[in-house]
Amino acid sequence: MQRRFYLSTTDKKLGGVCGGLAEYFGIDSLIVRIAFVILILGFGTGLLAYILLWLLAPQHP
Repeated sequence: MQRRFYLSTTDKKLGGVCGGLAEYFGIDSLIVRIAFVILILGFGTGLLAYILLWLLAPQHP
């Protein structure tokens, strides 16, 4: 069975990106959220990545 990345419909705060990534990689969504905050505050690239994933990733069927 092939795994696919989907936006989360159950574990979401804003768009479901962090929850979807956490489900895909099998880790806690808090870790993904902390990583995005570090990327946003440290490098500024996290916000762009989050918005692109939010716009381009499909909703979970």
